Amino acid sequence: MNSITERLQSLFPDMVEWRRHLHRHPELSYGEQMTSAFVAGKLAEWGIEVRTGVGGYGVTGTVRGGRSRGQRLTAALRADMDALPIQDGKSCDYASTVPGVMHACGHDAHTAALLAVAKMFAENKDELPGDVRFLFQPAEEISPGGAAPMIADGALDGVDRVYGVHLWTPFPAGTVYSAPGPVMAAADEFIIHIRGKGGHGGLPHQTVDSILVGSHLVVNLQTIVSRSVDPTEPGVVSIGKFQAGNGFNVIAEKCSINGTVRSFDDKVRETIVSRMERICAHTGEMFGADIQLDYKPGYPPVVNDKAETERFFRVAESLFGADRVQASPLIMAGEDFSYYLQRVPGCFMFVGAGNPAAGIKAPHHHPMFDIDESAMLQSAQLLASMAVSYLSGSSR
Repeated sequence: MNSITERLQSLFPDMVEWRRHLHRHPELSYGEQMTSAFVAGKLAEWGIEVRTGVGGYGVTGTVRGGRSRGQRLTAALRADMDALPIQDGKSCDYASTVPGVMHACGHDAHTAALLAVAKMFAENKDELPGDVRFLFQPAEEISPGGAAPMIADGALDGVDRVYGVHLWTPFPAGTVYSAPGPVMAAADEFIIHIRGKGGHGGLPHQTVDSILVGSHLVVNLQTIVSRSVDPTEPGVVSIGKFQAGNGFNVIAEKCSINGTVRSFDDKVRETIVSRMERICAHTGEMFGADIQLDYKPGYPPVVNDKAETERFFRVAESLFGADRVQASPLIMAGEDFSYYLQRVPGCFMFVGAGNPAAGIKAPHHHPMFDIDESAMLQSAQLLASMAVSYLSGSSR
């Protein structure tokens, strides 16, 4: 196709408008009704084949190219649509209008960029050397997520390759990143329920103090990665919530601990779970408390296909220059794009969206989160060019 960049540049004002509309009207995971309708309406307006209600509020669109040669190939491009339960702290004309809900991870921009790619391909389908399917996915933020239900509902049927992008404010705007193999972690959740024996704060010898038991658990769990996992293999055990007690002079009977485990390797994951089970059992035995571990496996790690990652480096360097294209470090955040990559070869890519000079420096999932909107153009360029490269059989 001639001048993907120029065509997408002409659509950049639309990307900004769409993104800001979605930012003003965010919807939480599993409730993206208006967002889904907005996306489906745009796709239908442009004459794109649309399916709604795919695995929930998912939307797919397909553009059939007019220049396919030999075997007809299909590339899929994905954007997530859901927001987070966070109060928007920004003062701008596109701040969230929904109390306690905001786009604090860039999914509004992912959706806007993919809409631009869809519009461009629809307007130039006679030049497209194959078919492109657009996956607008709900519920990325909350496990079990929206990817698996969309796949079960046929979103990947007939798809040969799949590509996705995440805007990433820790990386500066104008840069892009990816890597072969694992790039994002498996993201699991655990809840530990401790039941001791409550009593008077002045008579501890008559009780089994669940807070004391929980405190030992927190310390002991931190030995798993430092002493049971190969130090050359990444792993994280983090406690995010510790709840117990109702009064200053009452020894709490119950305590709950909530946290997350992150890993890239199945053996590391299994080691962590096994050690957690033993630590919970023996800590409970030591203090005479009942401890129940509820371990909830989350998304598997995001593992990029080697050949498709090589395509990323070729395509990205041709678009942006070699100095702006880098190998991604391992990122301990989780992503259910992993489910697509388990079914179809592909590549997940990061586009820098931070700009400290413009005040855009808040981390993801923060009330002040924002993006450098120019990153949407780079995302659209990258997604469109990856699809065309694959469909045309290009090795450049």
